[in-house]
Amino acid sequence: MVSRKDSNKQRLKRHRRVRAAISGTPERPRLCVYRSLSNIYAQVIDDVNGVTLCSASTAEKDFGMYGGNCEAAKKVGQTIAERAKAKGITNVVFDRGGYVYHGRVQNLADGAREGGLAF
Repeated sequence: MVSRKDSNKQRLKRHRRVRAAISGTPERPRLCVYRSLSNIYAQVIDDVNGVTLCSASTAEKDFGMYGGNCEAAKKVGQTIAERAKAKGITNVVFDRGGYVYHGRVQNLADGAREGGLAF
C-alpha cells in the first residue's frame, strides 16, 4: 500500500514556522489568508489583543460569484483593503498561511495592495 503525505498537515507545519516570525500588533496587524477548494478567506488580526479587526471572504452572502478562482481572490483582497481602511488601517503584515505565494494567494495580496494596504 502506498502511503500519501497529508498536505494540510505539511501546510500547518509551514504556517507554524511562519507564525514564529510574524505577529500582528495594533499599529501593524496581520493579514491572514485561508484558502479552501471553493472559497478564500482573509482576516486582519491584532495578535496582541487577540482580536479580528475585519474580515472578507467569498463565502459571504452578497459576494455573488464563484469563490475558487483568481478573479474572486482579487475581489476579496480589494474588499479587505476597503474594510481595513475604513477602520484606519493602512499597514499590515502579510501572512500567507503556509500556502505558496502563487495563484489565488498572490491575487488576494495584489488586490489588497491595489485597495491601498501597504505590506
